[in-house]
Amino acid sequence: MKAIIVGGGVGGLVTALMLQARGLDCAVFEQASESREIGVGINTLPHAIQELAGLGLLDRLDAIAIRTRELLYCNRFGQVIWREPRGLDAGFAVPQFSIHRGRLHGALHQAARERLGGEIHNGRRLAGFEQDEDGVVAHFVDRHGAPAGSVRGDLLVGADGIHSTVRGALYPGEGPPRWNGMMIWRGARDWPAYMDGRTMIVAGGMQAKAVLYPIAPGETPETRLTNWAVCVRLGDGSTPPPRREDWSRPGQLAEVLPHAARFALPEADISAIVAATPEFWEYPMCDRDPLPRWRHGRVTLLGDAAHPMYPVGSNGASQAILDARALADALAETGDVAAALDRYEQDRRPKTAEIVRLNRVGGPEGVIDAVEQLAPDGFSDIDAVLPHDQRQAIVRGYASVAGFVAKPAAAGS
Repeated sequence: MKAIIVGGGVGGLVTALMLQARGLDCAVFEQASESREIGVGINTLPHAIQELAGLGLLDRLDAIAIRTRELLYCNRFGQVIWREPRGLDAGFAVPQFSIHRGRLHGALHQAARERLGGEIHNGRRLAGFEQDEDGVVAHFVDRHGAPAGSVRGDLLVGADGIHSTVRGALYPGEGPPRWNGMMIWRGARDWPAYMDGRTMIVAGGMQAKAVLYPIAPGETPETRLTNWAVCVRLGDGSTPPPRREDWSRPGQLAEVLPHAARFALPEADISAIVAATPEFWEYPMCDRDPLPRWRHGRVTLLGDAAHPMYPVGSNGASQAILDARALADALAETGDVAAALDRYEQDRRPKTAEIVRLNRVGGPEGVIDAVEQLAPDGFSDIDAVLPHDQRQAIVRGYASVAGFVAKPAAAGS
């Protein structure tokens, strides 16, 4: 059995590593001409890190990431609404990592190169594919549009992101991704460590939000490479975003700085770190409606190509990793390709569709919205605003759906 994987991002590379670990042949085709460490910070949750640890990657991640110890949900004044330990401190067997997306991708790419050798192909964009009863043929072009060869395999996996060519071929009338009216500006900067140097802060709800967390050791012992994000509602989602969804569009300081000034966190000055960041990026917050099916013959979807979701609850990359494990297991344990792809989809499609739905209403961060609606100007007693059990229900309910639940010792406050 040989799998053709279209897309060499996190989902595609982990899929390749999972298949290789099970003795299955595969080849990855990525349209970018080279692997570059682009992007900013992401969080990878313990249920996904467990899978990467199973691939022998834990030491590599430890060398380039921060083991997140605690998560705080706050209002825009920095008053704590909910706090909970994360990763090992929450009782999991493996850490939660806050990491630079580019460095995570680099670690995965290096591992895939070592283990798959020449089966990682850069500079190959999918031009089309056809299939028959026995396999799939994929046709590729180079960055100039010139033919770059055809490959035959037993199945094709579209792991090519929110603008997936594979998904577009399967659903040609779907249209562009859905924008919810939120714009996100994200950057990373070497910055003085705050609190214990391992804490993630989410402040504000779905109308205006600031996110702050360290993603790597800093240039000195007193600093950390610190990821920041400012999210603000600019529209109601009834119109297309002002600019195309893109993970590498530079942001403008004059646009984001007035929004950063909304937040007054005692732990860190959001406006100051934003102003000190020489280069950062903007992203319209987009997703797509869940699909009625992923498998079309010997072709299926994975990661953002299958279920792009709002960046809420630290779940995008983590769910792609879980997809990869489920697909690899199904292919390794089922002799028939169609049956394996059906098994994979029956496991993953309902779960990810529910996460897409929950992320649209705020996910676990909805607890901030609930409190801000009741106490928009702050509070003196959080339990008088929203009792502990109601806050816990919001946060833990999402964790259960997303597939990660801390042990009882990890109580919130």
